[in-house]
Amino acid sequence: MKVWAIKLLASAALMAAMLWWTDTAEVGARLARADWPWLAVSLVALTLATLSMARRWQLTAQALEIPIGFGAAVREYYLAQLINSVLPGGVLGDVGRAVRVRRQADLARAGQSVAAERLMGQVAMFALLALGLIGAVLVPGGIAWPGGVWALLAALPVLGAVVVWVTRRFEATRSFPGLVWRLIGHGPILIHALLGAVLLIGGLYAAARATGSVIPPEGLLTVLPLVFCAMLVPLSVAGWGWREGAAAALFPVIGLDANAGVAMGICYGAIMLVSALPGLAFLWVPGTVHAAPEGAGPS
Repeated sequence: MKVWAIKLLASAALMAAMLWWTDTAEVGARLARADWPWLAVSLVALTLATLSMARRWQLTAQALEIPIGFGAAVREYYLAQLINSVLPGGVLGDVGRAVRVRRQADLARAGQSVAAERLMGQVAMFALLALGLIGAVLVPGGIAWPGGVWALLAALPVLGAVVVWVTRRFEATRSFPGLVWRLIGHGPILIHALLGAVLLIGGLYAAARATGSVIPPEGLLTVLPLVFCAMLVPLSVAGWGWREGAAAALFPVIGLDANAGVAMGICYGAIMLVSALPGLAFLWVPGTVHAAPEGAGPS
């Protein structure tokens, strides 16, 4: 069986399991009663996140001496998001970004710009999660986390160390850890990494509000980032199934039920798809990745 088929089946099976495990009628009722103003807030947050991430990629590319204009970066980012939203794996759109930007550089540097930009976003999300969990430990009477969550978080530094060790073993990726470390110290890139993460969390929070759930303050930088972490599992289509499963498992620790978590996940997935639809327009807009104007490099 092809890899894409496995990923598609994984998402479908997980979604079916979530709907079997939870009260489908309650989930459907929450979605049917979705609050339109909060849906709009979520859509705006995801749109602003896309613009911020496009700027983050532009700055990352320029740090690698790949000149890209902001308009071209936005177009390429929307195209990548559209492809990632409908095809299994969540990376094919980013591969396309790297292939198209190679006109401005060699394919190795183009690929590094895309991979580093995506990783910066994940680093920012994990940083916010770490901040939230530290607060959860220090503030008495907070969330009683399941042991599995702490075990997972303890394993992350080990996983990170293994990834660094592996990348340094190969000539093509040997310089990548140093590049990421350099980008973390690049002020504007770091700001857009954090801004993008905050906007994504805001969009997920608004999707929860739209479906009738109020996330308590202690869940904003803990439960919601963990839901995003679940979406990174590559066995899915745009995180479907894993997102809903994580929300269903984690919502009870903040006093909400699994139905609310699944409803939020489905609502957010739909808004993600809608927010990527401008990419359809770019499919028919001819053009190449243009260089940025002189003097538009990173500051």
